[in-house]
Amino acid sequence: MAPTALADLYPIPARHYNKNQVQASVLSGPKQLSLETRTISDPAPHELQVQIKATGLCGSDCSYYSKFRNGDLQAHEPLTLGHESSGVVVSIGSAVSGFQIGDRVALEVGVPCDNCRSCQRGRYNLCPSMRFRSSAKSFPHYQGTLQDRINHPAKWCHRVPPHVSDEAAALLEPLSVAIHATRRATIEPGDTIVVFGAGTIGLLVSAMAKLGGADVVIADIDSGRVAYALMKGFASKGVVVNQYSDACHLSEQLQAAKHVSDEVLRIASSGEMDFEGADVTFDCTGKEICMQAGLHTTRPGGQLVMVGMGTPIQTLPMSAAHLKEVDIIGIFRYANTYPTGIKLLSSGQIPCLDDLVTHRFEGLNTVKEAFELAGRTSDDQGRLVLKVVVKTV
Repeated sequence: MAPTALADLYPIPARHYNKNQVQASVLSGPKQLSLETRTISDPAPHELQVQIKATGLCGSDCSYYSKFRNGDLQAHEPLTLGHESSGVVVSIGSAVSGFQIGDRVALEVGVPCDNCRSCQRGRYNLCPSMRFRSSAKSFPHYQGTLQDRINHPAKWCHRVPPHVSDEAAALLEPLSVAIHATRRATIEPGDTIVVFGAGTIGLLVSAMAKLGGADVVIADIDSGRVAYALMKGFASKGVVVNQYSDACHLSEQLQAAKHVSDEVLRIASSGEMDFEGADVTFDCTGKEICMQAGLHTTRPGGQLVMVGMGTPIQTLPMSAAHLKEVDIIGIFRYANTYPTGIKLLSSGQIPCLDDLVTHRFEGLNTVKEAFELAGRTSDDQGRLVLKVVVKTV
């Protein structure tokens, strides 16, 4: 099926529209972005062609932009970034049913094999053959969504209600990380939850924990982010912690981590004499010092959940885990979360995701400027930077 109303779907005059070409933002090295024209085919039988409307810039995207790598993953060829995305269906593969031209969709951009042990058990995020847009893990790299249009498997396109904005639909991707992280933990009403990191993921993890009836304490080095978390209802309590140099000696860092833990516990306990620590601690920073502090922050028998991916090799005070039987739980992306996320957006049970978007850029020619800002915590006017979104059209 071909689009029937191109003038309605595309903001350019029909005479300039070439359905076989797209514009893409392409990264060829650290901070080396260019606009390129690519050829796009008609969607395969099980694919949709989606015109991208909004893409949020993620921390992993920012890492690729600045270093051409993300942790241990080194890019080996030009890469289009972007994976927090939404758009509108403009063409439908011959074997696809249940979609119409003009449907608004959120893209789940990890495409698993559907056949391996992990996929068959419903944990497709662990599929060894997973292809994830804007990631260098697979080769050839699976190109991201900072381009006009993409062909994407219909199975991994989720229709969104009319009242959900393009930006909120794009942020279903980081919301999915939060849903998955809180599902992997054990959270009961009345529990005390500590979240390290008040960026987008930390805020959404806090929202999900609070939705489960927990008392949430959020900690960050940025006072503006902590204040935002409290003002918008993502957390019940907040702690602004001192920033410590990663270059300090290990013994000094471990001492600093204990100091951070003590300060967080002081706020979390609210003066309770028998307070033993957080029932669950989430580290959404990926910083070694936060994992170190998290082991001290978590109560005996509690859980420490690794959400942020940052420092790949860490030195941890493991005796704190052994002696207290703290369970350390790893998180990698998400699985089976988008339907839940869409229901949450529709119900209004969590804070409005549109409010997380602090800065918007229009057009692919602004991507470099958007990335320069996304790597900061405040803009030139001193305003808080949380989520930066590029509106493709």
